[in-house]
Amino acid sequence: MLARIAALTERPRSFIRSFKYRRTDSIPNSSRREMDFTDLDSNATKCVNLRLCSVSGCMTEILEIRADRPSFHVVFVPGNPGVITFYKEFVESLFKSLGGTASVSAVGASGHTEKNWEHGKLYSLQEQIDHKIEFIKVQNIEAPLVLVGHSIGSYIALEMLRRLPEKAMYCIGLYPFLALNLQSKKQAVIVKVIMSRVLSTMVTLFVASLRLLPRQVLRLISELSNGKSWSNTAHEACCSHLPQYHTIRNVLYMARTEFIKLSETPDWEFMRENQEKISFLYGIDDHWGPLQMFEEVSRQASGIALSIEREGHTHGFCCTEAGSIWVARHIASLIKNKLAR
Repeated sequence: MLARIAALTERPRSFIRSFKYRRTDSIPNSSRREMDFTDLDSNATKCVNLRLCSVSGCMTEILEIRADRPSFHVVFVPGNPGVITFYKEFVESLFKSLGGTASVSAVGASGHTEKNWEHGKLYSLQEQIDHKIEFIKVQNIEAPLVLVGHSIGSYIALEMLRRLPEKAMYCIGLYPFLALNLQSKKQAVIVKVIMSRVLSTMVTLFVASLRLLPRQVLRLISELSNGKSWSNTAHEACCSHLPQYHTIRNVLYMARTEFIKLSETPDWEFMRENQEKISFLYGIDDHWGPLQMFEEVSRQASGIALSIEREGHTHGFCCTEAGSIWVARHIASLIKNKLAR
């Protein structure tokens, strides 16, 4: 579980922050809908904004870039941990790959914030789903929605598609976690931890105690453990959100509810009914979204667009800039092909 936790987070340096958006080549407005990777808008300077938003009374970290005249709106749901700033490079790359034609909002998980806004309240998988639906209502998003989820976020995105059938035009799952992998030894260990009150408490206390270390020491531990391929923002994650007691408790509690829910058989009927609106990207060696699940999806709902990433990126693609860029371009290509039909 700790490896999964470290691979899916990143921190904000402050709760309201902007990142400079890089300039790209200029194109005429009439060609922007084509969304080729080379068709990028260089005249506008866009910032990635990190802000706090109250969603059903829950303070939520939102990472987003707003297009001037969006033809659709991408709502991104992270995996677990749901620390949204981990996806900074990904959000930047996705907006860029879409040529500025769409707004992109990445919605952090309830309770997975750097500051303990909710005073230790725990949020289940179902509550995370409700939270994302409420976000869309609160923001009053009028443009058609493209839902994108990573890992368990893919399951959440599918549930959003179920509840927003008229508004959501497309749903993309990245390295999707849709069912338990009974062949995975890693998941077997995770189950023992999250289902045991004693073990989960021990893990929580150990991880939370790391914040007592000097920041430089935490950074060194992250670099030694995760390697040089990780981006600076990914390393920063291990030194901020993860050692927070309320965050690690929510990570483990959400994981517990995930494993309970995903022990059920996936809703194949729903996927078949909506197969023209669903795409999944799988990895070569990913126990969260194994290739046997890829094959099962292909058998159960043959109309779902399935892809396998063979570039050497991992389940935690957002830990590296190369992974973030590649996945963003893949998503842009899927959307482009969808709109061209």
